[in-house]
Amino acid sequence: MASLLSLITAVLVFSYGPGGSLGCDLSQDHIQVSKENIALLHRMQRIGSFRCRKDRKNFGLPREMVYGSHIQKAQAITVFHEMLQETFDIFGTEHSSAAWNMTLLHGLLSGLHRQLEDLGTCLLPQIKEAESALGMDDSTLAVKRYFQGIHLYLREKQYSDCAWEIVRVEIKRAFSLSRNLLEWL
Repeated sequence: MASLLSLITAVLVFSYGPGGSLGCDLSQDHIQVSKENIALLHRMQRIGSFRCRKDRKNFGLPREMVYGSHIQKAQAITVFHEMLQETFDIFGTEHSSAAWNMTLLHGLLSGLHRQLEDLGTCLLPQIKEAESALGMDDSTLAVKRYFQGIHLYLREKQYSDCAWEIVRVEIKRAFSLSRNLLEWL
């Protein structure tokens, strides 16, 4: 196991260190799509957030989704990819389609899909192998736990309008704050 870890570390350092490159160039289009997704989340508001005050919850947004400077770029890409995938999964459910304007929802899902495809090119086989060999790193696990809390919250609130509004606001907030991470990438 130690030699496998050393090999993976060497591959990552070589590929992503100062002399290497990520093999990934996120275009301005990717950043623009991110801004459009935030705008769509804003436009999806159906009811006033003040009406749902009693349903507010602190989901514990992980630092990894906001500040990328304390993690390596390879981890940051994995974290951002996980965030996009989990958001796509939440808004791609049957419960979600009953809660939102279909045109706005389709626009959001299309934008998320485009971003996932862009980031997919950044997830080199070495990273995927490293994750499968070692399991997920703490950063990715923190993001998974964060979204598990959101899924659980929706289920507990029986996918009510207020629950969806709280989740919409939370994910919009997460996307807005994670722009630091995206710009760092």
